[in-house]
Amino acid sequence: MKNLIEQLTALRDDMIDVERRYVAITGDPHPNYTESQRNLLHYVSLRSHDLRPLQRELAELGLSSLGRMESHVLASIDAVLNALHSLGQIHKPTRQEPPHSTLEAGNRLLGLHTRDLLGPDPPVRGVRIMVTLPSEAEHDYTLIHALIQQGMDVARINCAHDGLAVWERMIRHIRRAEKALGRKCRILMDLGGPKLRTGPIEPGPAVVKVRPKRDALGAVIHPARIWITSMKKPASPPTPAAVRLPVSGAWLSSLARGDHIEFTDARAARRNMLVVDVANEGCWAEMTRTAYITPGLSLMRRNSKGTGKDKTSVGHFPPQARYIDLAAGDTLILTRQLRPGHNATRDSAGMVLSPASIGCTLPDVFDDVQTGERVWFDDGKIGGTIEKVESDRIFIRITHAKVEGEKLRSDKGINLPDSALKLPALTKKDLEDLAFVAAQADMAGLSFAQNAADVEMLLDRLAELGRKDLGIVLKIETRRGFEQLPAMLLAGMKTSSVGVMIARGDLAVESGFERMAEVQEEILWICEAAHCPVIWATQVLENLARTGIPSRAEITDAAMGHRAEAVMLNKGPHILRAVETLDDILQRMEAHQLKKQSMMRELSLARTFMNHLQTNPAVAKEPLRVIGPTHLPSAGDAGAELRPERRPSRRGNRHRRQDALTKGETMHAER
Repeated sequence: MKNLIEQLTALRDDMIDVERRYVAITGDPHPNYTESQRNLLHYVSLRSHDLRPLQRELAELGLSSLGRMESHVLASIDAVLNALHSLGQIHKPTRQEPPHSTLEAGNRLLGLHTRDLLGPDPPVRGVRIMVTLPSEAEHDYTLIHALIQQGMDVARINCAHDGLAVWERMIRHIRRAEKALGRKCRILMDLGGPKLRTGPIEPGPAVVKVRPKRDALGAVIHPARIWITSMKKPASPPTPAAVRLPVSGAWLSSLARGDHIEFTDARAARRNMLVVDVANEGCWAEMTRTAYITPGLSLMRRNSKGTGKDKTSVGHFPPQARYIDLAAGDTLILTRQLRPGHNATRDSAGMVLSPASIGCTLPDVFDDVQTGERVWFDDGKIGGTIEKVESDRIFIRITHAKVEGEKLRSDKGINLPDSALKLPALTKKDLEDLAFVAAQADMAGLSFAQNAADVEMLLDRLAELGRKDLGIVLKIETRRGFEQLPAMLLAGMKTSSVGVMIARGDLAVESGFERMAEVQEEILWICEAAHCPVIWATQVLENLARTGIPSRAEITDAAMGHRAEAVMLNKGPHILRAVETLDDILQRMEAHQLKKQSMMRELSLARTFMNHLQTNPAVAKEPLRVIGPTHLPSAGDAGAELRPERRPSRRGNRHRRQDALTKGETMHAER
């Protein structure tokens, strides 16, 4: 007992010492974060030790094993020390420190900071839903209205795309929908940040291959659909097309349903298409044979009577986008210059004469990389190791690719997880965009945040713009940003409102996919210790938003997101259904768990068993049948019994549970 008290007392003294030394160096935080700064410093001090032996000893005594203390570290330590002093009948020393954060205060501060940053509590859940707006939202008020009506609490605008005029129209639609629905929707504008991407690649020939769909025996199932439009006033096809052909407007206007269009393709093969429909903006034609079409190719119209054989030429269309083929063992040269990249050149025997080459958008990284460091391309699809660094070239040996090889295209992300990059947190474009963000948005997102200096730079710029009160979101998407998270949070506490986004796409590439689960857990713990709201982002319900059909894995992943304060969905054709599904998942999960703590909601399985046991003690001798109003959901009403009852309130289910926590009902149980 005495040994345990000594261990905990030493840990406690270290925590207080770290707090005093940090405050002496940096000064006090914003008044909103006085307690949060203390608690975060206590937590990182405590977690710098391996507590597992101590936890086992405490558990054997029936005391708290400190496994649920993130929001109230010093209170948890003191509670255990008090219990140990009582059990051992040892005199407890008098403490002189200021009052520390309790469980009640920790939950209250997290809720307060969440509301400050992400807006008021949703009516029937505690976790907010954030949606990235597509470019089409500029002209689609009904989409934004429907998203807010369906449950979107925060709209995200990505400043890496579109421009001021587009963003302004999106924001106008949001504010209009807020008034119409009587609901608030916060706006996060993500600054683009320093984008390290692959450069251009030599274009291929300007040619399109048109082919019908065939069955296993080669019979045509669906003809190829061609949209023919005016080259002077081109119009997009109303439905998907295999190809768009620009032609003379006068020739286009002469086409009628049933006409045939004859031509000789790029292979000198004679082909024919049939006009099947005519619209104001263009017409539809179908082909049952494969053809290769190039600009300048001559088209001849022949009507159903065989007359009217007038001609036109196919107008200009862009050349095909090419790619670089890479396989394990290949060499790729990354260049400072943005000259068009190219595939490896080979001799007649297939031996490489010169390796593949491609440029990068941020040549400054050439000064920061070293041999032996890893490089990843295109969200981790292609990986390699730096073998040699020259003044204007980096030689990379490809070590990770599919057996059959991978295709590297232009404008794909490059990650350098082992390199100490000295890239500026705010680019010239970011600084220009920030003036608009400060005037129009509720939050500014700092992309690729890597250290406390990056955060301070953003805060200084906002102060210059007169928006010291603007909420900031630190996007953790690099290994270095993850490692520097406590320091960045402490720097962010100099402002009135700060949050964190776990950008799991780049972060998984940087930290390693096998380590991603551990990394996101650590971020959740650190942010809870800072009483800082977290946004769970990247690929949440991605298949559902894109195709309308979710995968099993992404439903489970979305359910894990309820431990954050907001979950972000990306754009997609089925985004409304994705919002509805996420709303349902979050409501279900909040009845079972709050952060790391399991909530002891009544389980339908247990209630069914007990009902049956009361009427038939010989449970093991016959199958269970449901008694009373409880029923197991069938295929027709899947999940009906598992759905928690929805009771709309002003503060939401999550905060009712937090009210219970503040009364100390779970603190005693935990100890």
